[in-house]
Amino acid sequence: MKEVMAIIRQNKVNKTKEALVAEGFPAFTCLKVLGRGKKSIDLSLIQNIVDTGEFPISEASEALTETSRLIPKRFFTLIVEDDDVDKVVEIIINTNTTGNAGDGKVFILPIEESIRVRSGEQHADAF
Repeated sequence: MKEVMAIIRQNKVNKTKEALVAEGFPAFTCLKVLGRGKKSIDLSLIQNIVDTGEFPISEASEALTETSRLIPKRFFTLIVEDDDVDKVVEIIINTNTTGNAGDGKVFILPIEESIRVRSGEQHADAF
């Protein structure tokens, strides 16, 4: 078993939930989180600032001045069989890709053991 964790944009939560359920993955957890990734800086923006001496008012200039601001995102986590990992990752990527920075990240971790609290079942029976 594997844990698939994904950090995605807030506005993609419903589409992600619908896509996962439609493909047979109804069991997941979704949390509100705050965080930030590595901001890429458009070098042409920096050159423009150097050339004109003016700092433009834009999303890009905000990124340069507010380097520690945390962005609201959503965190999905699913436990799936090893054979389903590629399918789940594909669903998440296809649903959340906009082609812009901030589309998200996906992480995959091994699950060594699982135990159902209610019954004490272990391993695959608890899944």
